[in-house]
Amino acid sequence: MAYYDSPAVVRTRSATPMTPEMSKILPYVTDKTISRHLGSYGRSMDLGHARSYFNPAMRTVYSRYNPQDWNLSNSMNYSLSDKERSFAERLRADAWRAVKETDARTRNRQNDVTKRLGERVYDITFWKNELSAEVNAMATEIENLKEYKRTCEKALADTANPLHIAEECLMNREKRQGIDLVNDDVEKSLVREVDIIKRCQARMKKVIDKAYVQLKMNRAAQHALEIDAKDKHHAQNLDDRMQQLRNSSAGIGYIPGIENIDNTITFPESWARYTQENIARSQKERAASERLRGEIDSTLRQCANEMWNQFNTVNNAYNTRIRETTDARNKLQAHLQRTMQEIFDMERNINLLRKAIQDKEAPMKVAQTRLDERTRRINVELCNDPVMKSLQREVAEIRESVRLLKERLKSSELSLARLMKTKATLEHDISVKDNTLRIDAQMCMGMRKGFPMDPKVGPIFQMPTC
Repeated sequence: MAYYDSPAVVRTRSATPMTPEMSKILPYVTDKTISRHLGSYGRSMDLGHARSYFNPAMRTVYSRYNPQDWNLSNSMNYSLSDKERSFAERLRADAWRAVKETDARTRNRQNDVTKRLGERVYDITFWKNELSAEVNAMATEIENLKEYKRTCEKALADTANPLHIAEECLMNREKRQGIDLVNDDVEKSLVREVDIIKRCQARMKKVIDKAYVQLKMNRAAQHALEIDAKDKHHAQNLDDRMQQLRNSSAGIGYIPGIENIDNTITFPESWARYTQENIARSQKERAASERLRGEIDSTLRQCANEMWNQFNTVNNAYNTRIRETTDARNKLQAHLQRTMQEIFDMERNINLLRKAIQDKEAPMKVAQTRLDERTRRINVELCNDPVMKSLQREVAEIRESVRLLKERLKSSELSLARLMKTKATLEHDISVKDNTLRIDAQMCMGMRKGFPMDPKVGPIFQMPTC
């Protein structure tokens, strides 16, 4: 029994003399009477059938047919033989042509199917190569994005150190004393630096979250590509094996009813569109990933520029403030030196005034003694002479000189007290300035000698990128 794989070809049984269907093509003689085969002529002609007698001895005396019947029967058999042979020859010719035609049609159909399998294998190979190229490109993009994400996470972790330093500087500057607790440019710059670092940290966290989501999208697109490529690899191997299958190949056999099974779920258009959509999705996610890498790079550079510029601004403000504080302290020390010298001179002046007042005691005693003794003159000698007047003026002048010297002494002592107070004020202010310089120059600037970033992050945070 012949078998055809193509569902478009209707399966029929071949008409060969060896098949039962031959009885349907050739007339089969079931009635052996001659009148049955002579047509109308036979029906009108009485062939003289003898009646059947059950006496066997009658056959030897009476004939059942005459010679004419015998000759007619032979002629009919000859005619029937010629007719059947002619019909058989035509049938054999038709059968041979049918064999040739079916063989050619079968070969052509098989060659066409083989060609189509080859084309299908080519299409699958093309799309599989496209998928493989896109998978490799996506894998490279995923690794690049992971590296950028790692760099951004490292940079975010390294911003904790400058933030800690800026906050530590603000806390240290709270230890300033007195008038030096001023909201100067250094403090304003430090507050601005803390704000900039926190804003940069927020921007870095934002792009890191975006990178995390984008990595998930990239992996999903890559997974879809890998599944599609795996399916196409399986289909390619299967169709390639089917393309190599021949009539003489091993493993072929009948599978009845397989041509009626249709488990396909796509058409060539939807099949190609599915792969195109997967590739387009991967390209879209890859483009988004590249844009995100650019955003991460620009964010890191902007943050590095802002932090670096603010770091230099704070350091410049510190240096300016340290110079101003140092100048003020030096001036205070100079004033302190002059004040101490003035205190020394004032103390000498006070001693001099006290000695001068003390020196006026003897002249006062002399003048008063003279006046007292002259009061003991008698009679007319009690004369208000020029000596009397001179002694009285001398006593008054000495008293006035003592009063004036005491006033000067009191003023000098008050001035000395003010000088001592000024000295204490200057010394306290100098100690305040020394404390401020110790905080700013040693404690704060000691932590800000270099940009507080780990050099392993890369060249982004090692130098200004503007």
